[in-house]
This record gives sequence, structure tokens and C-alpha cells, in this order.
Amino acid sequence: MTDPSTLSPKDVQPVEVEMDSKKRDLHGWRYLVVAFLALSASIFHLYTAVSGLRSAMYQRSIHWLFMGALMFLLYPVSRKRPKNSIDWWDWILAGLLIAGCLNIILNWEAITIREGAPIPSDIYWGTVMVLLVLEGTRRSMGLPLPIMATIALLYAFLGPYFPGILAHGGFALEEIAPFQYLRTDGIFGVPLGVSASFIFLFVLFGAVLNVSGAGQFFIDLSIALTGKSRGGPAKAAVVASALMGTVSGSSVANTVTTGAFTIPLMKRAGYKSEFAGAVVAAASTGGQVMPPVMGAAAFIMAQFLGISYWDIVVAAAIPAALYFFSIWAMVHFRAGKRGIRAMTNEEVPKIGPVLREGWHLLIPIITLIAFLATGYSAVKAVFWSILCLIGASWLGEKKYRMTPQRVLDALINGAIGAVDVAAACACSGIVIGVIGITGVGLAFSSFVMSLSYGILPLALVLTMIGSIILGMGVPTTAQYIITSTLAAPALAQMGVPMMSAHLFCLYFGVLADVTPPVALATYAAAGIARSNAMKTGFTALVVAVAGFIVPYMFVYNSYLLFQGSIVKIIIGCVTAFLGIIGLAAGVQGYFVTHLPLWGRAALLAVPFLLIHPALISNCIAVGIIGSMYFIQRRRASRIVSPVFEKTEQQ
Repeated sequence: MTDPSTLSPKDVQPVEVEMDSKKRDLHGWRYLVVAFLALSASIFHLYTAVSGLRSAMYQRSIHWLFMGALMFLLYPVSRKRPKNSIDWWDWILAGLLIAGCLNIILNWEAITIREGAPIPSDIYWGTVMVLLVLEGTRRSMGLPLPIMATIALLYAFLGPYFPGILAHGGFALEEIAPFQYLRTDGIFGVPLGVSASFIFLFVLFGAVLNVSGAGQFFIDLSIALTGKSRGGPAKAAVVASALMGTVSGSSVANTVTTGAFTIPLMKRAGYKSEFAGAVVAAASTGGQVMPPVMGAAAFIMAQFLGISYWDIVVAAAIPAALYFFSIWAMVHFRAGKRGIRAMTNEEVPKIGPVLREGWHLLIPIITLIAFLATGYSAVKAVFWSILCLIGASWLGEKKYRMTPQRVLDALINGAIGAVDVAAACACSGIVIGVIGITGVGLAFSSFVMSLSYGILPLALVLTMIGSIILGMGVPTTAQYIITSTLAAPALAQMGVPMMSAHLFCLYFGVLADVTPPVALATYAAAGIARSNAMKTGFTALVVAVAGFIVPYMFVYNSYLLFQGSIVKIIIGCVTAFLGIIGLAAGVQGYFVTHLPLWGRAALLAVPFLLIHPALISNCIAVGIIGSMYFIQRRRASRIVSPVFEKTEQQ
């Protein structure tokens, strides 16, 4: 029997994970129909990226025509239905959705003329479209988001029966259905508009990147960079999740992609199964706040705030770095506490050969960032990055070169991969529409204001709790749309800058993926690690604890969002990173050596002292970190010296 300690990463087989068991596995003429729709969607979006986006309702209707039809053809009504065929009723539902979109595309001029005076067909098609969106989203995304949208619709109908500030006059079906169907406030609102203009192309970019072998390159590069340090496999998981998170739009997808390889490596190195799964889940969830894509939320945030996409990317950079650094520090101190060794030279791939084989895959990512930084729109930037990636692939291994067939596969897979996000955006649009027509957003803001008595820290805590609850079981895009629409205005009324308020809501909506009992990313990681799901969930919550503190830091310290003078930004960053080190050491109970209970308590206080950028509290925090470091160094030397002297005598 082979000794596991003698195995190298190349000997560790990745765990096979079923990415999406809900989708059909089609062949023959059925697959050709789906492939034709998917390919047509990709061609349409690439064409409009070059020639210019169409007017709002045309662009969004054509986008939803393709995405909605694919949704019913790819997802059966239940998991019990056969996966190799398409039920007759799904053809009808797909046809109805196409007809509803064509009604807008072909009759939009007539619709705009009679705006405010809907005819019976508007009510009919509006009702049908709302039902199709709810059912299609249930199939592709599960129950949480459709349930939330249904509750929102019931609230619109039953407004007079709600108490206090939540009450409103109520709206009839004749008002709700056309509002959701024919306005840019409902189904075809900003979320679906962002999906139709930005998100689809970035998902397509990710699909082309995946076909070109980027996933394995990111993992190899991560191990090459971190393997020789203490706890190398876990650090490789953190780096790989950060790299995958730059283009991934899903915490769960990120988890299974990187975790299938890195979790077995961590377990072999000596980490417990629960901790290995927790690290991957926490890091993969952090990928949703990692620029430039940020789980597609960055595009919607730019639209909501009316600022450039690049401004969002820049502002989110430091908080994301703090989050990933905290997980890095967690696994570093955990490795020291458990005596987990670094990987040997034989186990770690050489950085030179890894870069020689995959350096060309960095070109399109650098190109994307460069285009964005120089003022190009996100649409143009990602379009040219896709073309750059296809060309750059010919500089690498033959098996990853983007031949016409591989380009065709990437265009089809990219469109299919965008269906889930489009469904989430359309369903979120229903919620946004109800918020707009009923004014419940103002009511929610008033509720937070009154419940917190105008005290900002209390309002932040209430917003945190609400964002986590609203984000449970909901994809990143929908999490951000719903939480920011309801909660961000309340924070803005209390003087929090809009950028900080929106990022605050995004962070806690995303952290729902590692917050039990609904912690989707940890369930996926637990399946790979073969660990107890609930234990993995609570361990991930501890590993990701910095994510619950960093948002408070940038609310009170705008320097962490690259706002202010460069000197203050540097000082803010240095103190924030020191706070993260103290937090990780205190949680793990290890700094230079094992920490006593009072030492852990002192270090756990450091990040809280650094939330507010006051000089006195910052000096105290830095003093604690410095003092504990020198105390632990002396303790470590006293522990090592007697052992060394005893060995010499023997």
C-alpha cells in the first residue's frame, strides 16, 4: 500500500463533482435545437458588443427570448423527469415565452404610444410572463428566489391589509401585470438589462477561458506560488479560489472547481476534513467580492450608482484583499498550531515550467484590466479580451488551442452558463418592480431608522442581519439587487456614502453562502471533503469571520475604498491588515507559538479597535500586536532552548 505522505500533487486525483444535476443531458436533434439557440444568443451579444447595444427593451427582450427559451428546454419540471428528452409542455412554455418577447420586439412602437393605458393583451402577456419567470427560476435556481418574488407580488395585491408603515393602497392584476411586463422597472428592469449587456459577455469570457485550460493553470500556479510555505495546500486553495473568482459568477461553481483538487491535497497534508472544506467554501465565497467580476454584481452596482464600472473595481480591491488575506492567515496559523509541514520541492511544481506552459492565459485577463483602466466600456473591454484569449490560446499547448470547434463549444457553453444568471435577474426584477410601485423601499428605510433610533452601529447590525437572511439560498446577483434596493437607502440616510452602503449590503448577502443553516457553498465543499455538512458550515463561518468585520471597517474608513490622500490610504491599509492578522491569530489560538487565553482575547480585540480610524484606538491596537509578537517570540525561544540543550547533552 502506498504511503500517502510520499504522494505528490500530481498523484492526487481530483474528486469528480456533478456541477448541475438539474440540467438535461440532451443528444441528437434536441441538442441541436438547444445549441442553435445558445449559439444565436452568443452571436447576438458579440454583434451588439461591436455595433452598439440596442435600445433597452429591444436588447433585454431579445436577450430574455434566448435565455428564457433555453431555461425551459434545459431544466425539467422536476428531477424525476427523464434527462435525455424534453417534455411536450416544456416546448409549449418555451414557445409562450418566445411569443411574449416577440410581442414586445415587434409591437414596441405601438406599446409606447399607449403607455399608461394597457389593453387586454398587455394584461394577458404580463400575467403569462410573470408566471413563466417564476416557474423557470424555480427550475434553474431553486425555491428561495421565486418564493421571495411571490411574497412581493402578494404584498402588492394585499397592501391595505398590512400594518403601520408597510400598508399601501394595493394594486389590481390589471395594474401589476403590465407594469412588470412593459416597463423597465419590472422583469425587463436594470438587473436583466445588466445581464443583457455585461454579464452575458463575462460569462462567455469565463467559458472561453475554461475551455482554454485556465482552471488547471490557476491551480498549478497557486500550488507553485504557495506550496513551499507552511500549510501550502490550503494557501493554494485560497489563491486558486481568488483567481477563479475573478471570472466566476457563483460561489458553488467556484467551490467545486477548485475544491475538487485542493481539498484532497489539504486532507493529505494533515488538515481535518471539516477545515479543508471550510477553507475552500470561505475562499470561493470571497470570489464573489473579488474584482473584476464580483459575481456580476459590479456591473449592476455601477448602474445603480451611476458611476463607471472601473470605479467599482478599484473601490472593491482593498476589502477583497483583506478578506483573502484573512483566510490566508487563518490557514497559516492553523498549520503552525497543528504542526503541518510545507510541501517538499518534489511535491511542488516549478513556477518556471508552469508559467511557460500557461503564461499566455494571463494575457486576456491583463488585457481586460488594461482596457477597463484606460476608459473603455466593460462591453468593449470583454469583447476584445475574448478575441485576445482565442488568439493567445495558440501560443500554448495544442490540446488547449481554440480551434473552430472549440470556439463553437465555448460559445454554446457560455450561453448555457448565462441562463441561471439571467433567470435570477428576471426574477429579481419582479421584486424590484414591487418595491418601486408600492414604495416599500422607503418604508423599509424608515423601519431601520426607527428600530435603530438613528444610531449608525445598530443600523449596520440590523442591515447585516437582514442582508444575510435575504441572501440565503439566492445567487450573488439577486442577493445584491434585493439587499441593496431595500437596505442601502437606509444607510445612506444616516450619512454612509452610497458606495460603502452598497458594498456593505453585497458583502453580507454573499456571506449567506457560508452562514448556516442555508450555506450552499459549504454543502458543496462538504460533499467533496466527505465531512459533516453542518460542522463544515460552522467552521467556514469561523474561517470567513473577517468578512463580518471588513464591511464595518470600510464604512467608517473610506480610505479602504481608495478614497482620500495616498498617505491616508496607506496608513488605513497597514492598520487594517494588522487587524486581520490579530483576528486570525486570536481565532486560531496561535501567533508565533501557542497563545494563552488572555493573549487570544487581546488579539481578538485588535480588529474592533481598528474599525473606527481614531488615532488613540489605532495606537492601542498596534501596541497590542507589537507587544504580543515580542512576548510570543520570547515564549517560543524559551520553549525551543531547553529542548535544544537537552538534545546537546544526549
